[in-house]
Amino acid sequence: MSKPLRTAAALPFLLFALAGAAPDPAGRLRDAALEGDKVAWDIVEDLTTEVGPRLAGTEAEARARDWAVKRLKALGFRNVHVEGATMATWVRGAETAEIVAPFPQRLVLAALGGSGATPPEGLTAEVVGFDSLDDLKAAPADAVRGRIVFVGHAMRPNQDGSGYGYYGPVRRSAPAVAARKGAAAVVIRSLGTDYHRNPHTGLTTWGEVAPIPAAALSLPDAENLQRMLKRAPKVTMHLTLTPRFVGDTATGNVVAEVPGTDPSAGTILIGGHLDSWDLGTGAIDDAAGVAITAAAAKAVMEAGRPRRTIRVIWFGDEETGGAGSKAYFAAHKGENVVFVAESDFGADRIWRFVPGFAPAGKPLADRIAAALFPLGINRGTGEVEAGADLGAWVKAGVAGADLSQDGTRYFDYHHTPDDTLDKVDPAQLRQNVAAWTAMLWHVANAREDIARVPAAPAAP
Repeated sequence: MSKPLRTAAALPFLLFALAGAAPDPAGRLRDAALEGDKVAWDIVEDLTTEVGPRLAGTEAEARARDWAVKRLKALGFRNVHVEGATMATWVRGAETAEIVAPFPQRLVLAALGGSGATPPEGLTAEVVGFDSLDDLKAAPADAVRGRIVFVGHAMRPNQDGSGYGYYGPVRRSAPAVAARKGAAAVVIRSLGTDYHRNPHTGLTTWGEVAPIPAAALSLPDAENLQRMLKRAPKVTMHLTLTPRFVGDTATGNVVAEVPGTDPSAGTILIGGHLDSWDLGTGAIDDAAGVAITAAAAKAVMEAGRPRRTIRVIWFGDEETGGAGSKAYFAAHKGENVVFVAESDFGADRIWRFVPGFAPAGKPLADRIAAALFPLGINRGTGEVEAGADLGAWVKAGVAGADLSQDGTRYFDYHHTPDDTLDKVDPAQLRQNVAAWTAMLWHVANAREDIARVPAAPAAP
């Protein structure tokens, strides 16, 4: 995979050599990162090795914040500090399941974040299956009450990861729907695309309903359960989940800056989230994201002081409710923030650049697109999201951009025990840093003002 990337990186050098000119600063920084960046890899390796899983609100996340402050200071960033927040914290307990009858065997599952608990000895109940959330919604309460509800779906791999958004309500909403109908517990087919016997955890939300036990089955176990439900008039499961809500605890965002030369030109916000789920070591979700953005900011910093201040934010509590980003937006929404971008989709190669500028920003978007094209990155169109942590700024009218990573294999590992360092490809990680560096240099040093994005016209 690294050979075509090196070939693409050599293209701008060849073109500029033929023209008798040197590459522009963004091109030089891009190509240096592509060939030699080690900052990002070292961050991912060290964070996953020295801290490991970093469930929000726990002692492990606190250790991660301490680690992050030391690392960002060592990298030369200025104004490194923690901005604290509080959150309602949930922690995992025991989690086991087995089919009691008619086909006795163990199942592999993981509690969903926010799950309620069974009694310590577990509970035994009949399983009722639904192929989709819509099927569950349409079911009468009598078909659900007192039973363990199983909900499936048909998520498949795709480059842009859109299946996660489409089928996400199965995890986020199905447990609450089942609880309102009187279910004893819920198990879902994991929101994943692998066929390893690894369950995918993730947050579920309850609204006003009291939490009931809720868990995700590995895909092989979910399909096995589906086969059982087709073969037998009654399937009985014994389920034990003992998570706990431990009250309000501390979380926080680690913030660092590259000071700009022109305070009136505004501030750029970039970053990812420092916390992770507790099953793996959080390598692709999201040690890679905080590493990519910090490495790019460091590369721009070392090239000379930029016009605009670059603020790197490593958010806390993205996975279990977003307390970090909510607190940050509330505290800073009055500042002159002119551009935001986030990395939170793993470490595989970036394939698309989607700009979100006002019409006057088209020349800047064009310059960025030209700098990214030698990396095999095409310009796309559509609504910019800017991630879960910075998306509120885009909704408020701040310019932003998405650098879309290839998500074909992302949901093989997402929220599983397999989210570990070996899933990060060093060459693809460098391509990410190269792309972020080129984009960041152009935005940070653009001579034109970066205008707010006009609101979309209301529907008639």
